[in-house]
Amino acid sequence: MKTMLAAAAGSLVLATALADDVSGSERLLCSSSQAMICFETGECFNAQPWELDVPQFILVDLKKDVLSTTGAAEERRSTPIARVTREEGTVFLQGIERRRAFSIVIEESLGTFNAAVARDGVTVSVFGACTDAARIGG
Repeated sequence: MKTMLAAAAGSLVLATALADDVSGSERLLCSSSQAMICFETGECFNAQPWELDVPQFILVDLKKDVLSTTGAAEERRSTPIARVTREEGTVFLQGIERRRAFSIVIEESLGTFNAAVARDGVTVSVFGACTDAARIGG
């Protein structure tokens, strides 16, 4: 358990060091850096995001309320965001894709994100960093 907590904390520190201030941004490019999968039995395992079918890069369009993979992704995916809330420097996103519920929290001043995806008996947590897509021509 201590190892898992240390790994999660280390991932968060790494993501924070690489993230940008995205305050007020309408389109974000987010990169998944670390993931963890947990089962209803209580077992949890660290994994690379791609091992859990999590895209390496996700475009977050806060004007159109949609998450999508980039044009270079092997599999083109697009998911509507059912709810977007911006409150005190934090962006909260929620929705459903393929019978899985997701919730994403983006700290605007740090550019970090945390995501949780849940389905029957399984949860996946993902940590990463975001940048303003307009700054990179996205």
